[in-house]
Amino acid sequence: MWLIDSSIGRKVVMSVTGAALILFLTFHMAMNCAALFSADAYNAICKFLGANWYALVGTVGLAVLMALHFVYAFILTIQNRKARGSERYAVTERPKSVEWASQNMLVLGLIVCIGLLVHLMHFWSKMQLQELIGSQAVVNGQEVSPTDGALLIRYTFSKWYNVLIYTAWLAVLWFHLSHGFWSMFQTVGWSGTKWQKRWQVIGIIYVTLLVLGFLSVVYFYFFKSLC
Repeated sequence: MWLIDSSIGRKVVMSVTGAALILFLTFHMAMNCAALFSADAYNAICKFLGANWYALVGTVGLAVLMALHFVYAFILTIQNRKARGSERYAVTERPKSVEWASQNMLVLGLIVCIGLLVHLMHFWSKMQLQELIGSQAVVNGQEVSPTDGALLIRYTFSKWYNVLIYTAWLAVLWFHLSHGFWSMFQTVGWSGTKWQKRWQVIGIIYVTLLVLGFLSVVYFYFFKSLC
């Protein structure tokens, strides 16, 4: 099968899974921003996306997408290193502004995965997982409802070290996505000489807004905890 056996097929898989993950991050960011305006609204969303069958199907689907994206990234990195030394992606023109990110996509991806594990420990393990096993979440030594996402956000980002961790993680995510955004359009043939630079600009704007959306929740609750 060409999606598995050929280099182009592997890049297509990387692009499709990457696009799906960016769409999920966009949804996740929009959902999180609800917590800026109403804790009750955010908790209602958390309850809707708890241990319901559709949420579980979505969780499994995301896990599969992440696994495919990571495995194919590793395969392509090894393949490209053998063919072109330290080059990671075959591009016709690599702008200086994204050269560092393009040469370190696997490392950036690994850091993103580590940050994801921390995020799952902070939230998923205390929310959907607790619903699945029929238990309560434990926050600061007290049992709370696993659908009380607003309380978890408030507690997590009241800690300065968590704020630093998430800030660093989201910064790395910005570098990873800013390159991956325009690269996926190039892979599927939607980026010529003219459109490559346009996709780079669109990607930087889109990813910057995405990351700022996540950071707004982090810092809103951090500064709120100081009041």
